[in-house]
Amino acid sequence: MFAGHAFAASGAIEPLPFQDHAQEVRFQNLTKQLRCMVCQNENLADSNADLARDLRLEVFQLMQQGKSDAEIKQYLVDRYSDFVLYDPPLKPGTWLLWFGPLAILLAGGAVVTVAIRRRNRGNGAIDDDKPADGRQAGNAPADMGDDW
Repeated sequence: MFAGHAFAASGAIEPLPFQDHAQEVRFQNLTKQLRCMVCQNENLADSNADLARDLRLEVFQLMQQGKSDAEIKQYLVDRYSDFVLYDPPLKPGTWLLWFGPLAILLAGGAVVTVAIRRRNRGNGAIDDDKPADGRQAGNAPADMGDDW
């Protein structure tokens, strides 16, 4: 029973002393726009990683110092690079991040198209050494692929 209570307490997000509801909403919106550097697929608001807790506290302290959302994001980008943002800016360093999935999809489509064309071209070819009636040289019946 005590272990269950300790586990539940460790997973809870710590309450912060917000000045008003507007500041709490701003904090929640900001932490949803920032990526947890440990989990990588969760935002700071949803992550229970120790680093995410530290970053939430740091975001809160920066808010208390009067920093704007842009200043807080820039502070975190300076420390952790654009990867900390869920919506990184479009610039030469992030082109692969933005256009990589599309490039992979187009390359896969090209490979499938080439494979289908080669297969269709191979099925349509007629062997010159077979007569038109389907018999091979020597009047032996041709193997038509039937296993019956």
